[in-house]
Amino acid sequence: MHSTQTRLRHGALTACAAALALLAAGCSQASAGARTGGCRADGDWSGREQAAWLRTAVVFRGTGDGADPSYEGASVVVRAPRTGDVRVLCRPLAVQTQFWTLTATARGTEMSSVMRYRLSTDGSRTRTVSFPTGLPAGADGACAGVLVAVYAGAPLSTGELPRRTPDPATAADADVRFRTERVAVHRLLPPRDPAACDPGGSAPSPSPSRSTEWDARHP
Repeated sequence: MHSTQTRLRHGALTACAAALALLAAGCSQASAGARTGGCRADGDWSGREQAAWLRTAVVFRGTGDGADPSYEGASVVVRAPRTGDVRVLCRPLAVQTQFWTLTATARGTEMSSVMRYRLSTDGSRTRTVSFPTGLPAGADGACAGVLVAVYAGAPLSTGELPRRTPDPATAADADVRFRTERVAVHRLLPPRDPAACDPGGSAPSPSPSRSTEWDARHP
């Protein structure tokens, strides 16, 4: 009799342990589902799809009319998308913000990289990239404009840059055409005083600026 009761208790304990194991497995699966089901899958996005998401998440601040030639206080803000599916991304997106100067010369427009800042974002928090110091200002940069582009993935190759860059004194955003679908948004900021540029295309060269690359660890 004692042996029978022992076997019954052992069987009950075994069944209880099995039930608890199944319950734990179910909870674990539910938890995993909650972690992945609440985000937007982007692991197989193309460059065009990445750019489309990024386009709704980027805002330029302090660049409205170019009244401040030093662009002090100007910035590029990357935040949650403003339209469409606003869930955070399951896989953070690599984002590059790059600045160039466009200088009118007798040979045409020269494009020179000033700074490139790399960050990653999934849309869960706001990231702000301030404009670099040393951009063309005053008489020294009278015929130099500033081009800013925000794009996904690796740094742009030479083959992805615009084949032809128009005169910064007369060009608009639509006149700058990158040869890639990865660029989400770009902004062309004109010279402070376009009327001071020589009609023949010659212009004083701005002070040399050092090309700088900052990564995501930069404060």
